[in-house]
Amino acid sequence: MNPLLQKLQPYPFERLRKLFEGVTPNPAYRPISLGIGEPKHPTPDFIKQTLNSALYDPVNDLAAYPPTAGTPKLRAAFTDWLKQRYGLELDPATQVLPVNGSREALFAFAQTVIDPNKQDGQGNGPVVVCPNPFYQIYEGAALLAGAKPYFAPSDPKRNFAVDWDSVPDAVWQRTQLLYVCSPGNPTGAVMPLDEWKKLFDLSDRHGFVIASDECYSEIYFRDEPPLGGLEAAAKLGRGFERLVAFTSLSKRSNAPGLRSGFVMGDAALLKAFLLYRTYHGSAMAPPTQAASIAAWGDEAHVVANREQYRAKFARVTPILAEALDVALPDAGFYLWAGVRGVCSGDDAAFARELLAQYNVTVLPGSYLAREANQFNPGRGRIRMALVAETAECEEAARRIVQFVQSHSQ
Repeated sequence: MNPLLQKLQPYPFERLRKLFEGVTPNPAYRPISLGIGEPKHPTPDFIKQTLNSALYDPVNDLAAYPPTAGTPKLRAAFTDWLKQRYGLELDPATQVLPVNGSREALFAFAQTVIDPNKQDGQGNGPVVVCPNPFYQIYEGAALLAGAKPYFAPSDPKRNFAVDWDSVPDAVWQRTQLLYVCSPGNPTGAVMPLDEWKKLFDLSDRHGFVIASDECYSEIYFRDEPPLGGLEAAAKLGRGFERLVAFTSLSKRSNAPGLRSGFVMGDAALLKAFLLYRTYHGSAMAPPTQAASIAAWGDEAHVVANREQYRAKFARVTPILAEALDVALPDAGFYLWAGVRGVCSGDDAAFARELLAQYNVTVLPGSYLAREANQFNPGRGRIRMALVAETAECEEAARRIVQFVQSHSQ
């Protein structure tokens, strides 16, 4: 077996199952889960109808192997959307690639760009820098690529922006890949242009690649949409060297089961990534390509979905703010709440007791972060995914408030 597998940490939901072992939820309440970030709004009918129709379309015949690079029509759908959303002009032949959801692509990308044999003068191997808290795929991708993850903490005093200045220069010198998540999971923080400039300057100085995870970019609460990594590069008058961004239809179009997204950016990196994916067998099925083209070509359903989240967060956030340290995020569909003063500020104990007494599931924040420099930036916080219908989320919020009020110290 690959010995690097032994370095992988249990996934947060596996830890959550262990935490809940032996817990009997209060049967007086129906179960409500805010634990998993899986969209629950219905997938638009036109996407499902296109997928179904494509199964019987000779153009999308399942009897033929699809090209790993996708069809020209699919890649054109990506670049058309990028022009509409960000005002960017990308080459559909060289600067975009289809992926089977951003998760598999974020993992596979590290396997493509990391050189595990490259060491510094002291014999130290490569580093992958990640935000902390973070999406655990970043860590797993780094470890299985033969690199060491380094965790840069988020700063609550700056709306949970990542403290990139806390990363020592010696770490940046060994860094081969930086994972950025904006809007962030779980904090919802969006990186401004000056922060992007800082990272681009560091990339120019040390030569590392930036992987920008932007799968929450279309769910936001301000008037101005979140700034994307490629958009930031264009605003700063630079190209896309050492920069690749990732997006998908999972959150944007409520289609996580479609497993469809795309990557965009540095043509040289995408050429290498395509080579890796060709050997990896990562081609997208023709019916999925047809449904994806339809989804990327329609914005009406995205606007409606965003308005539904805006209305939901506007109703639920004030309820929870009565009892928890929580505020409306920049974007995304999570609330990142502090639980100090409840269950001694133990986020795992909070989640366990909340399930037992009120049958509501939340995810302990410490499960989404790592102990770094004797500090876990997720400790004392919980992540709540407001993915269910508004009435269900409101009911969960009221139960949480009751729980907090009965346990406050």
